[in-house]
Amino acid sequence: MARLPRLNLADIPQHVIQRGNNRGACFFSDKDYAVYLDKLREFSLKYKIAIHSYVLMTNHVHLLLTPSTEDGVSRLIQTLSSYYVRYVNQTYDRTGTLWEGRYKSCLVDSDDYFLLVSRYIELNPIRAKMVKHPSEYPWSSFHANAMGVAIKLITPHYCYKSLGRSKKLRLENYLSLFDSHIPDFTLEEINDSVMKGWTLGGLKFIKQIEKQTGQRNSPLTRGGDRKSKKYREKQIK
Repeated sequence: MARLPRLNLADIPQHVIQRGNNRGACFFSDKDYAVYLDKLREFSLKYKIAIHSYVLMTNHVHLLLTPSTEDGVSRLIQTLSSYYVRYVNQTYDRTGTLWEGRYKSCLVDSDDYFLLVSRYIELNPIRAKMVKHPSEYPWSSFHANAMGVAIKLITPHYCYKSLGRSKKLRLENYLSLFDSHIPDFTLEEINDSVMKGWTLGGLKFIKQIEKQTGQRNSPLTRGGDRKSKKYREKQIK
């Protein structure tokens, strides 16, 4: 199925992925990761975007964020990408592009999927078999969300805050989420949604977004997709 037109709505979380061109590397040293995160914070403040979770992999980036304006995410990614390409080209005496085409994104249902996507993002280094535990990977929001490390870039979402009244309780409850396995069909759903621009959420949320935008933003009904009886039965199990 072709990718749907990008949806940008204020105050609704988005899962964003940006990949290196031809799956090539985007980061070549610890300094590169640090520069990217520093500029991500600078430009997210400029465009009034809250960053909740992130992971910087060797050849791609995952972000979970909430914009306060409809054009905030596109402006952030455009500005950040342009700056970082210039930095890399100057640092490594290279020319040409660094990123693969346009970034990928999808809206995320806060009530049903926010914490799941956050965990999906921070588990990326595990799935890539780079480390055995997310705490071992340095370029991830796991250190803030699960370990309490002060990272100025991170703004806790209300779903995260609902995990407990105290910071200690929130950290403990968030960390406990990593004790459970994310089913393969859920991993596939999250990946398909962001890569194809489908809204990631329950039926009520999807219908609400479709009504608000006036356009379909989920797969056509067929066996196994999120509107089908088969899919709903999977969610209950």
